[in-house]
Amino acid sequence: MAKFISEISSNHNNNLKRSLKMVKVSSEIGFDIVKFQLFKIDKLFSNEILRKSKKHRERKKWELKEKHIPLISKYCKKNKIKFCVTPFYLEAVDIIKPYVDYIKIASYEILWKDLLIKCAKTKKPIIISTGMANMKEVKNAINILKRNGAKKIVILHCVSNYPAKLESLNLSAINTLRRKTKLDIGWSDHSAKSLVVYKAIQKWRASYVEMHIDLDGKGVEYKNGHCWLPKNAKELINFVKKDKLVDGHGHKKPNFMEMSERKFRADKIDGLRPIKKYRK
Repeated sequence: MAKFISEISSNHNNNLKRSLKMVKVSSEIGFDIVKFQLFKIDKLFSNEILRKSKKHRERKKWELKEKHIPLISKYCKKNKIKFCVTPFYLEAVDIIKPYVDYIKIASYEILWKDLLIKCAKTKKPIIISTGMANMKEVKNAINILKRNGAKKIVILHCVSNYPAKLESLNLSAINTLRRKTKLDIGWSDHSAKSLVVYKAIQKWRASYVEMHIDLDGKGVEYKNGHCWLPKNAKELINFVKKDKLVDGHGHKKPNFMEMSERKFRADKIDGLRPIKKYRK
């Protein structure tokens, strides 16, 4: 059964009450893991970018407060959902280490050797997205993680567009990654399409699925078009988790709920319903 990751990203709007509500809703929906991001823009972007780009400077208001990490962790335990954080600066790894069940490495940081090493040395399970990366870069990141103590590594196929168009998704790469790495492979979704997620699981056997979540359409990233609202996410997760019910046992025989209808079939002699022996 695939595990579902609720990616909060910056849709917490830098508000603790909203952050905690998103944890609770994620658990109620059926997610297995809830994920936040810990970054500071002056440690995320170069000075050149920040001087030139107001859009990048405005991401300051998206920062999650470091002091919220232990509070969110405690609330995750209360709501029986695993806690994951993506660290975007080296000190962030030390901050999150006592509190998280998983560490996530973002696609944009896959080349950063020092971050990979520091995350691996925590011995926490590592989830790493691979948007924009080629196979050589993916394998290099895996080797760094393994050499530095990472025991559990999950690779997410990802397309780093927000939203990602259907023709760009290349879901068959999930199978390629599994064959080339021999690791658990998942799908980081930026399409917000139920069919895409279902196909990633059912056809390509994604063992983890990450979905960007918003509470109410008021999150800072919702307008981009890659986020799920609770109702849609819940319907999908419930459907996937009931998937085995519809597969059945494979034997061709009447279902117990059909038994009462069998007598109303056309009789083999006169072609009328019900079968003669049941007519009175």
